[in-house]
Amino acid sequence: MKQADMLRASRLALNLFILLACLGSSARAADTMPYDEAANARADIAAALKQAKQQKKHVLLVFGANWCKDCRELARKMGEGSLAQHVSRQYVVTKVDIGNWDRNQDVAADYGNPSKKGIPAVAVLDAKGKLRHATSAGELASARDMGDAELMAVFAQLAK
Repeated sequence: MKQADMLRASRLALNLFILLACLGSSARAADTMPYDEAANARADIAAALKQAKQQKKHVLLVFGANWCKDCRELARKMGEGSLAQHVSRQYVVTKVDIGNWDRNQDVAADYGNPSKKGIPAVAVLDAKGKLRHATSAGELASARDMGDAELMAVFAQLAK
């Protein structure tokens, strides 16, 4: 193989490696972004209420944003371990993206504006859509520093 051919092959291999690395990192980034910024929050809530009625559960609205590390960490913790088991037994979860407090503010207002003191914030609805409980004092705003026991305590308060 000529030196020029080897150089072209090396460049092609490097470009392929960079492309695959970029694809892999964007897939990992998507995994860590739990809020669908293009979602229709009201339609998602309506679907969650229908599912909750069928499954005899409550709806857990989680207000947050992808830029928020505590929001991403709460989503991760709610997806694994004992917290995930607790949440899946009792709730149909719907995440509501509030952006930089410039999205879905009307939806948050409908449920007591739980995000006014910080995000992530949650509201619990019964299967008919009635607000049962909501965070009101930024109880989950430091979710990345909270352990499972602390998070479970917040969810236990909401379940009362």
